[in-house]
Amino acid sequence: MITRRHFIRQSAIGVGALMCYGSALPFGRPKRRPSLVFVLADQWRAQDVGYMGNKDVLTPNIDQLANESIRFTHAVACMPVSTAYRASLLTGQYALTNGLFLNDVTLDPNAKTIGKLYKAAGYHTAYIGKWHVNGNGRSKYIPESHRQGFDYFKVLECTHNYNHSKYYDNNNEHVKVWDGYDVFAQTKDAQKYIEQHAHSEQPFVLFLSWGPPHNPYETAPEEYKKLYADKEITLRPNVPENRKEQAIKDIRGYYAHISALDKCVGDLQQTIRQNGLEEDTIFVFTSDHGDMLGSQGLQRKQKPWDESIMVPFLLKYPRLLGTKGKASDVLFNVHDIMPTLLSMSDISIPDSVEGRDISPVLLGKEKDRVKGTLIECITPFGEWERRNGGKEYRGVRTHRYTYVRDLEGPWLLYDNVADPYQMNNLVADQKSMKVRGKLDRLLMQLLEERNDKFLPGDEYIKQWGYTVNKWGTVDYRAFDE
Repeated sequence: MITRRHFIRQSAIGVGALMCYGSALPFGRPKRRPSLVFVLADQWRAQDVGYMGNKDVLTPNIDQLANESIRFTHAVACMPVSTAYRASLLTGQYALTNGLFLNDVTLDPNAKTIGKLYKAAGYHTAYIGKWHVNGNGRSKYIPESHRQGFDYFKVLECTHNYNHSKYYDNNNEHVKVWDGYDVFAQTKDAQKYIEQHAHSEQPFVLFLSWGPPHNPYETAPEEYKKLYADKEITLRPNVPENRKEQAIKDIRGYYAHISALDKCVGDLQQTIRQNGLEEDTIFVFTSDHGDMLGSQGLQRKQKPWDESIMVPFLLKYPRLLGTKGKASDVLFNVHDIMPTLLSMSDISIPDSVEGRDISPVLLGKEKDRVKGTLIECITPFGEWERRNGGKEYRGVRTHRYTYVRDLEGPWLLYDNVADPYQMNNLVADQKSMKVRGKLDRLLMQLLEERNDKFLPGDEYIKQWGYTVNKWGTVDYRAFDE
């Protein structure tokens, strides 16, 4: 049995002591392009890591990584649902541009994507784990034409059966099953890939995409479930009384998944160090969206509240950024990830990208002048279908405020400094009209820049040729092979 004390001690050993390169920022570009390891979890909200002050969840490896990284305190998932986030991550585009505003639709195989751009720059490219941008069935083989530039490809479109997790091994069209808990097996495969390419003259880019801590919450390995079986869980104040019992049960399992994933982050960092790659490797840890877990009386994602839209984001690159961790309050949206990483890798950013390169801000060369970043639901579907209260919205998240409109007009306004749990909607408060007006103008400006007319979701479904039933379930997928 793994006790909590034993878990923390062993995990800390796995991370090792902080390697010191000095705390000064080296503002010059490295002579050799860096490798990139991008770790993407599924449905992990921003506040559920130790370094953000959560005292219940055990994340010693991630906390150590945070001590060596830039910690983004305002990392946002513009459209907080799996396919939309992943398509924006790969393209640097908004959902209305790439068309992936529903789960289970297909990203254009001719899109300019991060995998293709790194490959064209001479990188080895790899993707392991959950894909979820191919559409054509969650269990089907994905041909090379739809792999978006990734050569090493051990992937399944989507599964949340973590203990009998199927995948396709590159060009083998016969399905395989990961050994045991898929996160552990996928991480070992990623470690092997790193070791095989550590001494190559070519740098590599590796995406490792995990399914957890997305529900089902109760399926983490037993030794990690035991860590939380008797642990008192602190709920957020915005969980209503009638949801507390279920929320505690769900969070115990959710935290168990998180601690299992935390071990894997430590394993990856150790492999990178042992192979002499730490200084010249960009390492990213993040998630595609959060999870309400009972907050506001709601579950899962797609909603505009912070539990859904805010994600953890750590960026480590010792050669360029040093190893002394620091917090950054830059408003950092998913579309900004691709151009920032390309810039840090000295790769040209294509005109198709709609996000912004924030590396000059991180390096202190420019001031951050962005006042707000977009959040949206183009059309509700799936777990937030209309019969469950789902609806279209557009909103803006600033450092202080969240402001959201639905098709009827202003819907939500929160002062996230005075009201961090978003329990007091100020949208009809007469004292807040000046603030509301300012935020409304900012939102309209963002929509105008995107040429987003904020139409009913059905209009966009028609534009993209999707067929969706009345509950928001997709029946047809674009760009099928």
